[in-house]
Amino acid sequence: MRKLVLTLCLLGAILAHAQEIKRKTLTATRVSTAPKIDGNLNDAVWKNIPVAKNFVMFDPGDGDTEPNAQKTEVKVVYDDEAIYFAAYLYDSHPETIMRQFSDRDNFAQADFFGVIINPLNDNQNDTEFFVSAAGTQSDAKVSTATGEDFSWSDVWYSKISFDDKGWYIEMKIPFAALRFSNEKVQTWGLNFKRLIQSRRERYSWNYIDKSVGRASQYSGLLTNLKNIKTSIRLNFLPIFTSNILNFEGTTITREQIGLNIKYGLSDNFTLDATINPDFSQAGFDDLVLNLGPFETRFAEQRQFFIEGADLLNKGGLFFSRRIGKRPINFYDAFNNLSSSEEIISNPSEAKLISAAKISGRSKKGLGIAVLNAVTDKTEAIIKDNITGAIRKVTTEPLANYNVLVLDQEFNKNSSVSFINTHISRNNNFRRANASALLFNLANKANSKKLSGSAKFSSIKDPVNGNTKGFSSNLSYSKTKGKFRYGLSNSLADDKYDINDLGFQRRNNFNAFFGNMSYRIFKPTKHFNSYSINLRAGMFRRYKPNVYTGNFVNLNFFATTLKQFSFGGNINGSFGTGKDYNEPRNDVDFIVTTARLGFFGFVSSDFRKKFAYNASISYNRRYGEKDNGYSFGFTPIYRANDKFFLSYSFNYDITFDERGYITTLDNGDIIFGFRNIKSVLNSLSGKYSFSDLSSLTIAFRYNWTPVTYKNNYAKLDEKGLLVTSAYSGNNDVNFNSWNLDLRYVWQFARGSELSVLYRNAIFNSDDQSNLSFSDNLSNLFKQPLQQNLSIRFVYYLDYNKIKSWL
Repeated sequence: MRKLVLTLCLLGAILAHAQEIKRKTLTATRVSTAPKIDGNLNDAVWKNIPVAKNFVMFDPGDGDTEPNAQKTEVKVVYDDEAIYFAAYLYDSHPETIMRQFSDRDNFAQADFFGVIINPLNDNQNDTEFFVSAAGTQSDAKVSTATGEDFSWSDVWYSKISFDDKGWYIEMKIPFAALRFSNEKVQTWGLNFKRLIQSRRERYSWNYIDKSVGRASQYSGLLTNLKNIKTSIRLNFLPIFTSNILNFEGTTITREQIGLNIKYGLSDNFTLDATINPDFSQAGFDDLVLNLGPFETRFAEQRQFFIEGADLLNKGGLFFSRRIGKRPINFYDAFNNLSSSEEIISNPSEAKLISAAKISGRSKKGLGIAVLNAVTDKTEAIIKDNITGAIRKVTTEPLANYNVLVLDQEFNKNSSVSFINTHISRNNNFRRANASALLFNLANKANSKKLSGSAKFSSIKDPVNGNTKGFSSNLSYSKTKGKFRYGLSNSLADDKYDINDLGFQRRNNFNAFFGNMSYRIFKPTKHFNSYSINLRAGMFRRYKPNVYTGNFVNLNFFATTLKQFSFGGNINGSFGTGKDYNEPRNDVDFIVTTARLGFFGFVSSDFRKKFAYNASISYNRRYGEKDNGYSFGFTPIYRANDKFFLSYSFNYDITFDERGYITTLDNGDIIFGFRNIKSVLNSLSGKYSFSDLSSLTIAFRYNWTPVTYKNNYAKLDEKGLLVTSAYSGNNDVNFNSWNLDLRYVWQFARGSELSVLYRNAIFNSDDQSNLSFSDNLSNLFKQPLQQNLSIRFVYYLDYNKIKSWL
C-alpha cells in the first residue's frame, strides 16, 4: 500500500505542476484598535490603507471591466483576535439593489459580497464568507472533493449600511474560525466576489478563468500577516429541547439536555463532539412509494453529520444515515412471537449516545478526518398475554462506528486518498469493514485529468457467513475549453458490500461510460450561457460476464439575455438487455426492451416578483405497452423582501408497467402489470421579521395509488413472462402527509431559539380506486401524529467566559 501511494504521488508530480496564474496582491494592515462592526465605514483604521479594486466580471462575461457606476473597493486590517474587511459596493442606482431576506446560507434574490480566504494558500481549500444586501450571512468550506459545502458554519460578525452611493459591509472574522499555520509571516490566498442581482452579473477581484480548473485556483494574495495566532479555540453549545408528542390519544412529554463541543486541537485541526443529541427538529424525509429492487436514499437532516463532512464523504464509503438507523435485527421481534404474545415496543431507530469527529489539513496538504459514533443497545419488549411475562429481544447491540480519511493534496490540483470505515457490534453480531485508495491527477495546464479508485469490503456475519468484495473505478477526461470529453469504467464483484456504513444500490456489474460536451463562457447575441452534453454507457454483469444493457442521454440547457432558462433531454436505450435486479434473487433475469424518453423544462426570471418553473416528460418501451408521462408546475410569488410563497404540483402516471410481485413456495417468480399514478403537492413559505428572525412553513403531500391488472405472469428460464394462474390483491394506496411550522430567532451569533410544530399522517392500504377527494377523507380518518418542539441553543466561547471571570 505504501509503495502504491508513493508511486501515485510521483506520477502526479510528473503530470501536475500548478498552472501559472497571474495573482493580484493586497497588503494587510495591523491595527491596535479594532473597527466597530456597525456597517458605517467611518473608523480611523479604514483611512490611508491599501485598497483592492479593479474587479472583473466572471459571469456571464469573462474578464470584462466592472462598470464605472458599480465599482467595488475592499480594505483589510487585522489585530491579535481577528481579520476585518470593509467593502464599498458603489451603485449609482441604489434603489435597484435587491435585498430579499432569507435563511442563513441562502442567497435568495439579493445582492451579495463574499470574502474567499485560503490560509494555506494551496489553491484548493477555501473558506468563504458572504453577506447579502439584506444582512444575511452565508459561509462555506470549499474542497476538491465536494466543491462548496454550505453546511459548514462558524461564528463571525457583519453589518451593512446604505446611502445614495450604494451599500457597505463591515466584517469581523475571528482567527478561531480559520485554520492556518504557525509561521511568523504568512501569505494567504484571497479573492472577493460581488453579485449585482438586478443585472445578474458576478465580479471577482482576481480574474477567474471559467474555461479551465476551479475557482479556488484563481485567488490573489493577501500579504504581511505577521505574528498571528489563535487563542484557545474552544466553544460550547449547550442545547435544551422540550418535546410534546401526541399520537392516537396518547401524549408524551420529553425534555433533553445535550452538549456540542468544538475544540481546536492545533492551528489546523478541530475536534467536534456531540453528547446526548436530540434531532427532533431535523427536517422530514420526502417519503415515496418504492416498488423497485433498490433502497431509497434519503438526505441527511441531522446538522452534526451534515456540517464539515467534506473529507468524510470522500470516496463514497460513508453514509451518515446508517448511524442510528433501523436496528439490524428489527424484524426478529416479529418472527419469534408465539400465539399469545404481542410486541409492546420495538424501536425503529437505535439511539445515538455520542459522536465526535476530528478534521483539518496541514500546511503540507495532508487532510485528516476521523469520526467515531456510538449507538445504544436497542431492545424490543414482548408481553405474553396469558402469563403476563415480559421478555426482551436485542435487535441491535451497542454499536461503534468509525471513519478514517487521509487525503494528501499536491501540486495544487491533485490528490491521493485513503479511506477506511468500520462498524463493530457487541455480542457476536455482524461486523463490517471497508477501505478505499483514491487518486486524482491533473496535468500542468489543468486540461487533462486521470482519476481512479480501488475499494475493498469485508463482512463478518455469524448468521450469513463471511464475505470479501472488490470495486474499482478509472476515468480520463479533458477538463479545459468549450469542448470536453471523458471515458470511464466502474466495476464491482458480486461480494462487494458497503451498506453497513455506506450506501450502495447494486454490485456485480462492469460498466463503461463516455461523454462529450460543449459550452460557452461568454454571452452571445441571444444567450448568456448554453451547454450540450451527450452521455452513453454500456453495462455488463461482472459474474457471469454477460451483456445487460445500455443507455444514451442528450442534454441541453440555455439561459437567454433576459434570464429565461429552458432545456431538456432525450434519453433511451437500444436493443434488448437483461435485468438481474428486478427478479430479486440475483440469479434470474428478465429481458428488457428498447426505451425512449423526452423531458423538457422552462424557468422564468426569478428577479421578478412572480416567477415559475414548469416541466413535462414522456417515455415508453418498445415491444411492450409500458408508457407514461408527467408534468409539473411551480409558481413562486415574492410579495416583498420579507415574504415569499412557493407552491409545487407534480403529476406522474405510468401505464402497464411490469413489476415484481412475489416468489411462490414452488419457486415461481410472479410479475404483475400495473398502472401507477403519483400526485405530489408541496408548499413552502417564509416571513422574515429581520435577518435574524423568521417564520417558515413547509408542507408536502404525496399520494401514489397503484392498481394491478388481473393478468399476472411468471418468469421463465429465458427471462420472458408467461401466463400464471396466480391471483391476489396487490393494489397499493400510498399516502404521506407532512406539515412543519417553524419559528427561529437568532438572538446572538451562534445562539438561537426555535419552535417547531409538526403534524404527520401516513397510510398505506389497498384502496387504490378512490378518487382524490375520497382518498383525502379516508386519510384524515387515520391517526394524526403531532409534535411541538422547543429548542434553545446558547453559544459559549471559552475566551469570553475567561474574560467574564
